[in-house]
Amino acid sequence: MARLLQPVDDERFAALSQRLPRMGHASRLSVCSHYPMLSRFSGSCYNRAIIGFARFRSIPMPIASLLKEADIFYELTNTQLELVASICEEKTFQEGALIFAENTRGDELYIIIEGEVSIEVDPALIGRGDAGGPQSIALLRRGQSFGEVALVDQGVRSAAARCARHGTRLLVIPRNKLMLLCDTYPQLGYRLMRNLAGDLAMKIRNTDLQIREQLTWGPHRPE
Repeated sequence: MARLLQPVDDERFAALSQRLPRMGHASRLSVCSHYPMLSRFSGSCYNRAIIGFARFRSIPMPIASLLKEADIFYELTNTQLELVASICEEKTFQEGALIFAENTRGDELYIIIEGEVSIEVDPALIGRGDAGGPQSIALLRRGQSFGEVALVDQGVRSAAARCARHGTRLLVIPRNKLMLLCDTYPQLGYRLMRNLAGDLAMKIRNTDLQIREQLTWGPHRPE
């Protein structure tokens, strides 16, 4: 650990050093959750240790600000966003890549931070083999989430998700870590579940409208 406490003369980390004393409790929580060894330091020793450690690992600070743009994290405090950020993993997909398949088990929630994702269903999976392959039923963009249903009931995916734009970036949140966070911080859990319920209700209403249109117009919709 002595190496972590060496002084830093590098311009980049000198700037970081000036910023660290102003870091709030939330930022410290986020950093220590990624690098538990740093939690044993306090005060100026913590600042020096984190600067030294930053030479070898980049510290993921901006995830909380990305989460703030997502509908399901509406009204979460900065501290709560930092807690959620500490369990996120960022993944990048290229256009056409399958994120997850329909009727497969999954326990992860996805947040779009850049790009587009197509939600698809395959009529062949319910016995309609003449439908011409998977069909897109929704196109999701930045700030929107998907995968909530399997997250809640741990069942199979009701649809597939496919990357619809090159370089789409997603934040992935595992169910077990999210549930632990909600149990540990009940107010965070209440706000998140309230937002998830609202998001799912809106998606159900949109699906209901699509079904009504199909029943009204059939395959020949008016121009």
